Amino acid sequence: MNAHDPVAVRSIEQAQPAEDGLVREFVVRNPDYYAKVFARIRRASGAVWPFNLGAALLGPVWAAARGITLLFWLTFFLEMLAVVQIGVGAAGNLGAVEQARAERVTKQAQARAEQAKAAEAAGADNAAGLKSSAAALDKAASNARLQVEAAKAKAPLVIVSGLITLLLARLIAGFLGNRTLERRFARWRSKPTLQRGLNNPLAICAFAFCIAAYGLSAYRFAALTPAVWLTAAPSNPEWQAALSSGLDSLMAAVSHLGDGFFGGITGAISLVLDGLAYGLTGMPWPVTMAIILALAWQLAGPRVAIFTAAALAYLAVLGFWEKSLETVALLGTSAILCLAIGIPLGIWCGRRPRVYAALRPVLDFMQTMPAFVYLIPVIALFGIGKPPGVIATLIFGTPPVVRLTALGLQGVPPAIREAAQAYGATRWFLLTRVDLPLAMPSIMAGINQTILMCLSMVVIASLIGAKGLGEDVLNALQYAAVGQGLLAGFAILLCAMIIDRVVQGRAK
Repeated sequence: MNAHDPVAVRSIEQAQPAEDGLVREFVVRNPDYYAKVFARIRRASGAVWPFNLGAALLGPVWAAARGITLLFWLTFFLEMLAVVQIGVGAAGNLGAVEQARAERVTKQAQARAEQAKAAEAAGADNAAGLKSSAAALDKAASNARLQVEAAKAKAPLVIVSGLITLLLARLIAGFLGNRTLERRFARWRSKPTLQRGLNNPLAICAFAFCIAAYGLSAYRFAALTPAVWLTAAPSNPEWQAALSSGLDSLMAAVSHLGDGFFGGITGAISLVLDGLAYGLTGMPWPVTMAIILALAWQLAGPRVAIFTAAALAYLAVLGFWEKSLETVALLGTSAILCLAIGIPLGIWCGRRPRVYAALRPVLDFMQTMPAFVYLIPVIALFGIGKPPGVIATLIFGTPPVVRLTALGLQGVPPAIREAAQAYGATRWFLLTRVDLPLAMPSIMAGINQTILMCLSMVVIASLIGAKGLGEDVLNALQYAAVGQGLLAGFAILLCAMIIDRVVQGRAK
């Protein structure tokens, strides 16, 4: 837009009063100042940084009052660092550790000197050695005292550094205040439910929080011996022991009551695993390799078949053939179970938002809990061996495919579904011919992530008796056999890549 164009100038002048009215409604306090500043920011061809004196003086309190969260935390942490630096420098305890060491070594030197005098008076043979040791300790005490003086000499520098950090925090608040508030104003125009004006109760709470945090932090780092309640969190070992005992009893009771149920699950998984492993390892290896290559060629094309041939040659030549087939049986069984449970559950979540909201905490728990923690209840309920490894992998690998399947279905454009329904599409037709094809890229990403999750559990499952390539990696870790561990790790990677390339190639 040309600034010298009369039509453009007239349109700007006509729009300016309405814009100023919105600014006044948003800021409430100091509207004339913010109207000018916001107009300057919007009209500037480049980045401008008008300084806000109120934000610079009040820092995080101003940011809290205006509802600018990012600026609040940025200035808060910088000011906390500055207060701690100033407190440490002003307290004069910079050399506290060195001072304690100097006092301890000085006492040791004095005691050794007295021992040397007594030994010399008695004519003992070790008098010379004790005297030399006392001299060495005295020299170490002198060095420690020099370190104390050097540390205390840094106190003014630490105070100055804290003041500079405090000034930097206030300058950042001053220069970022207007720009961040202008961006919040732009968001408020499209979403009027956002906070406008000054939130005085929040500002008071932010002020109290900052004072308490600054004071406690400065006291914690500046005091020579801070209070125990501030350095150690309150704990009750008796509660922990009682809860641990209760959980032990609960797991024992569940294991005893559900012995038949858990045994049935273990037997079913063992049957599938043993059958698949026997089928893979029992056939002549050329036949097995030919079948895998034919499937790779048919489902994913010649490039994937060539890659599969190279990977299988690596496994065969380096002696990983049988163990890799056992790993494929474990990985394949786990992945199939994850997909058989995860995809229908993801479809249900994608079409029922309330179900997804209820299951999301469960999925978060399954995905964020460390993998080793899964092994504890799994061993207690299912024992050790391959089936417990599959169950632990099932818990860890199911959430990605559920989440991404639900996400893909939620991303299907409503207009397409409405058009299909207008032409009389049934619910089954709508799901199989509209929703799933359009959500397939997201679903395939979930399948890929599930396969990778199952791969990551192969080594962990070997800790509870699941054999295969994970056992070689575990042995390499125990005996620090770096080369053997890397070779076995590459073998696991190639097994997963073959499965993933074939599955992804079929989808394409």
